[in-house]
Amino acid sequence: MKPFTLMTSASLALLLALGLSACSDNNAEDAGEKIDDAVTDVGNAIEDACEEVKEGVKAKDKNC
Repeated sequence: MKPFTLMTSASLALLLALGLSACSDNNAEDAGEKIDDAVTDVGNAIEDACEEVKEGVKAKDKNC
């Protein structure tokens, strides 16, 4: 009877650990989205700055 209790306790602990780790996935997803937004904003700012510089030097090709 004792091995059965040990297996049951171990299984329950494993299920609880997996359940708790699944809850934290939402936080990781939110953090990933914030990072994606920040990278996009930085890319846009760099492109805008490049276009302003090209306009300032009157370059023929104004695309960056």
